[in-house]
Amino acid sequence: MRTTLDLDPDVDARLRALARERRVPLRVVINDALRAGLHPAGTGDAPPYVLPSRRLGLRPGVAVDKALALASELEDEEILRKLELRK
Repeated sequence: MRTTLDLDPDVDARLRALARERRVPLRVVINDALRAGLHPAGTGDAPPYVLPSRRLGLRPGVAVDKALALASELEDEEILRKLELRK
């Protein structure tokens, strides 16, 4: 079937580059791209991605129960440092 498409310059350049790389006509590359867009991969064929996890452990000398106090102190120090820079 014949039809007319108005392609953005960047899309046209990429399609033509793919056609040259594959050594196939432009219409083949356009049809493949449209098919891929109409039937996107990952529609349940692949298993879900599982992010492996591991224990990080605790560093010696770091009190986890005092984390908010430590964060507050560090924030206060940073504010003071920035105020000193403005003088």
